[in-house]
Formats: sequence, C-alpha cells, structure tokens
Amino acid sequence: MDTAVILAFASAVLSGALALSVIWLGRRSLAHWSFAAGMAVLAIESLFTGLAADAAAKDSLLYWQNWRLLAVAFLPATWLFFSLSYARGDARASLVRWRFGLVAVFLLPVGLALGFYDRLIVLDYPTGPDGPWILRLGVPGLALNLLFLLSALLVLMNLEHTYRAAVGTMRWRIKFMLLGLAVLFVVRAYSSSQVLLFRAVNPALQGVNAGALLLACALILRSLLRAGHFEVNVFPSQSVLHGSLTIVLAGAYLLIVGVLAQVVTFLGGDASFSLKTFVVLVLLVLLTLLLLSDRVRLHTKRFVSRHFQRPLYDYRAVWRTFTEATTRRVEQADLCGAITRLVSGIFQALSVTVWVVDDRSNGLAFVASTSLSDAKAAHLQLDTAEAAQVVAALAVHPEPVDLDSSKENWASALRRLQPDQFPQAGGNRICVPMITGGELLGVLMLGDRVGGVPYSTQDFDLLKSVGDQAAASLMNIRLSQRLSQARQLEAFQAMSAFFVHDLKNTASTLSLMLQNLPVHYQDPQFREDALRGIAKTVAHINELIARLSLLRQELTIHPVECDLNELATEALKCLGEQPLMELVRELRPLPKMRLDPMQIQNVVTNLLLNARDALGPGGQIRVETSRRSGWAVLAVADNGCGMTPEFVRNSLFRPFQTTKKRGFGIGMFQCKMIVEAHHGKIEVESGVGKGTAFRILLPI
Repeated sequence: MDTAVILAFASAVLSGALALSVIWLGRRSLAHWSFAAGMAVLAIESLFTGLAADAAAKDSLLYWQNWRLLAVAFLPATWLFFSLSYARGDARASLVRWRFGLVAVFLLPVGLALGFYDRLIVLDYPTGPDGPWILRLGVPGLALNLLFLLSALLVLMNLEHTYRAAVGTMRWRIKFMLLGLAVLFVVRAYSSSQVLLFRAVNPALQGVNAGALLLACALILRSLLRAGHFEVNVFPSQSVLHGSLTIVLAGAYLLIVGVLAQVVTFLGGDASFSLKTFVVLVLLVLLTLLLLSDRVRLHTKRFVSRHFQRPLYDYRAVWRTFTEATTRRVEQADLCGAITRLVSGIFQALSVTVWVVDDRSNGLAFVASTSLSDAKAAHLQLDTAEAAQVVAALAVHPEPVDLDSSKENWASALRRLQPDQFPQAGGNRICVPMITGGELLGVLMLGDRVGGVPYSTQDFDLLKSVGDQAAASLMNIRLSQRLSQARQLEAFQAMSAFFVHDLKNTASTLSLMLQNLPVHYQDPQFREDALRGIAKTVAHINELIARLSLLRQELTIHPVECDLNELATEALKCLGEQPLMELVRELRPLPKMRLDPMQIQNVVTNLLLNARDALGPGGQIRVETSRRSGWAVLAVADNGCGMTPEFVRNSLFRPFQTTKKRGFGIGMFQCKMIVEAHHGKIEVESGVGKGTAFRILLPI
C-alpha cells in the first residue's frame, strides 16, 4: 500500500470522525449541520480516492473514480452554505441573499454528475489498445471541475471576509478553523486547475488533496479544542468581493504554481510527488501560521524598536486610521464600538471595553466591547457607591492605570468590570480614563494582551492620547445631540406659538358669537350667520391640523400615468373669475408621465394661490409647460411684489417662514417635499418689486 492510499484512508477516517463528533457534541445549528455534511462528503470522496488508488484493474479504477467525482459534486453547495453560516451573527440574512447562488451550486454540479455519469471519465489509449492507458476527463467532467474551482474561490472569499470582520477574542477563536479550510480549498483549487489544464485524472494530485484534507482536519481539530464551540458571531458587510485578498491570490496563481513546481523538481522530480508536495504544503502552512500570529508580529515589532531605534508605533498612520474611523460616527454606541476595535488592533489586546459615565445616576454604563456581551456586562454592574468612588478617583487621575498592580479599592471594582479571558497568559489589565475639559466621560479598559506582553512607556503615552481623543469625540457627539434637541425644542416652540396664536383668534371669534347669542337668538338671520361662522371656524381648525400633521408624516406618492397639462388645467380652476388679474396660459404638448395627480395638483394650486396673493391691481399670472433635456417643465410666474434674495436662499422652503400676513409658512415646504418625492426639482427666480417665477422640473 503506497503513500497516496494511506493518506486517502487516514483523511477519510479523520474527516468522518470530525463530522460525527460535531453532530454528537455540538448544538444543532445551521453551521453544525453544514460542517458535518461537508466533512462527511469529504470523507466519502477520500474513501473512493483510496479505493481507486488501490485498484489494480482498469475497470475497477474507472468505477471508483466515477464515484469520487459524484461525491465531489456535493462539495460546492455544502461548503458554500457553511462559509455563509459559520461564525456569522447574520447567517440567515446571508443565506437569503445567496439563495439563488446556493441553488445553482447544488443543482449544476449534481445534475452534471448524475446526468452524465458514464461520460465523466473516459479511457484513452494514446499508443493503441494494447499500449498504456490513461483516464481522461470528458466534457461533463471538465465542467464539473470548473464549477468546483469557482465555488472553491467563493468559499475562500467568504471565509476571508468572516476573518476580516472578526476582532479580539472572536478572531482568536476562529483562526485555526478558517486556516484549515483555507488550506483545504487552496489545494483543491490548485489541483482542479491542473486537471482542467491537462484534462486528465492525476492520482498524484489526488494524493495531495488527501494530504491537504489530513492537515486541514488537524487544524480544525485544534480550533475546536481551542474554542470549544461554534457560537462566535461576527457581522461582515454585504460587499464580499471588495478588497478581497482571495482575488489577489488568484491573480498571482501562475507565479505560485511555478515556484511550487521548481521546489518539487529540486527535491527530486516526479518520484514520490504526493509525499514531497505534502511536505512543502506543511511548511507553507507553518509559515502562514507564523505570519498570522499576533504574538510573532508583536515581538517582531518590539525587537525592531529595541535594536534598531525605531519607534514602536507609526504615530501618523495610527492617528490617521483612528481619525478616519471615528470622525463620521454620530451615535455614542457606534463611536465606542469603533474605538474598541481600533484599540484592540493597535495594542494587540483581545478584550477591550468602554464604559461611559451616566449623567443621571453618576454610575458607569456599558456601551461596547470586543469580548463581553450585553447580558454578561449587565451582571458586572457596580453598585451606586462603588461607581461614585470610581468616577471621583478617575476624575483626578488622567493617566492610564495598571489595574492589576494598583491596591486602591476603586481599582478592585474596575477589575470586576474587565474579567480575564486568559488569566495566566493575558498580562495585566489597563484602565484609560476618557477626560476632556476636566470632565470624566468614560473609561476605556484593555485586557488579554497577546502573549501577556507588559505595556511600555510608549504604550502608555499612546493610550493617553487615544483616551483624550476618544473623550473629545464622545463630547462632540453629546454636544451635537444637545444641539439637535435644542433645535427640535425651538421648532416645537415656533409651531406652538403659531398654533396658539391662530387658535386664540378663532376662540375670540367664537367668544364674541356666544356673547351675542342670548340677545339675538330669536333672529333667524343671526342664527344663520352664527352657524356659518361655526362651520367656517371648524373648517379652519381642521385645515390647520391637517397642514401641521404633514410635518410629522412621511410623504407617500402613488404614481399613475397622467398628463401634466391636464393637471395644470384642473388646478387653474382654483383661481375662479378674477376681473383685476390677467391669466396667460401656454401649455405645450407633453408625453404621458407617471405622477401622483392629487399631489402634483396641490403643488400647482399652491403656486397659483401664492402668485395671486402677491399681485396688485392689474397683475399678471403666466402658466407655461415645456420640455427641456429629458425634463417636463411647469412654470408659474407673476409680476407681483416678489421676495428678497435672502428670503429665497434661507427661508423659502423652511416651515413657518412666510411673507404673507395670514400665511401658514408650510405650503412651499410641502411643495418641495412632493416634487423631490417625484425625483424632480424646483427652480425659483424672484426680486423685490419684479415678481417671482417658479419652475417645477419633473423627469420624463
């Protein structure tokens, strides 16, 4: 029994055992089931590979190779499913977004394998029937390998995306799992590309696949023993392909293949190809582990700093990264989450937590962490006396503090807020007060540093700067929120003043009517006038309420195909007969458009009524429609009193801003909302004493 057969059977046994153990011991989640299914299919495929490698007759070899390809057909869907569900807090959403892709990577390979089973591999006799024979892939077999190669790249990109989105202890827990699968699918992608290149079954490459599976199982087993479970949640963004290292590596594929071929040739050529390639693969994995190791990177950085007089940190790069990541945050939770991720990466601390001072209780409130969940943090809350003691102590202590070295009572309380994940290997815990303007806003705490490396003077200096910058950003957010609340209160006061003023006038009218009612009740004419007055007052109040309600409602349009000229003609009826006013209309032909007829009529009616109110005796209103570069243009112009450029620029489209004595100041605000909801725009030209021209542009 040669090396390839041993590797195949060993990898089959180990991958099958992993599948059974995950199902037997784990919680039955989507990731568990897909992992078990993927490992089971790999075990079956490796078993068929071993049987084919051990077969003596060509018919037996062809039989087991066909069964191996049939097993390969089930790999893309199972592992793509796993790559979308493992360690993801939004697994179901990811699966929904990829549902069509998942169906495709299941149906296409399986359909090829089942539908063309007898044509996946064909025997070829290059020198005649009595000469040596080789196994060549048929067109269905080539298509199956191509589909597997593409799906392997998709799996690698998803796994890379999950790793990039993880921070702190989450990255530590999933690193070996993702590395093991990366080894497996990188080798599989390589062997599939070689099969596509030479169009033949290569038993040596199948031995390499078996060795890669054996190595991957060892790394996955290391991950399960290290983390103990699958329940790690990260939330990658939806853009999987953007900035993917997998794409870069796929682009450099030819170079990598050339280097590997040279190494194998140097080691003795094609003899024992499987074993030599497996040794090279193990060395590459060890090199990758070193490059991925946070501890190695940290010690390398310190060695260079100590022996080559190089600063431990590139402060410009650190500050640029920190500023870019925090500048656009407008919510306290978002800002603190960004700070914990940045600090975790800069200082190689797996557990970073932010607690902020609660103004109402003067206690500490949990906001964000790379290691603590909300539920766990809720059990760590300090009581009122302890929190007050911590706040009072840190308010006069602006420097970072080593909590494990401090003997103060308040340090003991803070240690409970930052529990160790790795008590023996994570080093001391550090507390960084976030102080600005002499006010303590929060506490930044670090723990579980990679390798337990003690913090240096440079570390403390940078931590102090980070704490100050974080406090300034936190204060900016709080001030912005206070300013927003003040503006909301100002708007509410303006609305209240307007509403109260109008209701006061209405109440005065009703009060006068009630005073005269006992005296003139018997007069039928008075009763008719009183009823008309009450009806008019009620209508006025309802109109006022309806207009004010527009400010807090989300505008919804219901477009239908209609004629803009017809809507303008209908709106012109609101002017009625105006003997002292000249009305000029010039409605040019326009194509049918999808508009909300009622809303567009409201816009035109509002513009016409405003124009009428701005006119003096002998005034003119001009209504025109035209077409301009893909836009339908409706213009309403008057030669009335006009508006100042200042009012047009700063107040025209804001609520409660009006030049009319009896206006609500809501009409133009409403018009702008309606036009923009139709993806249009409003142009306005006006001058005092020269009149005003509005142009509504709607896309055709």
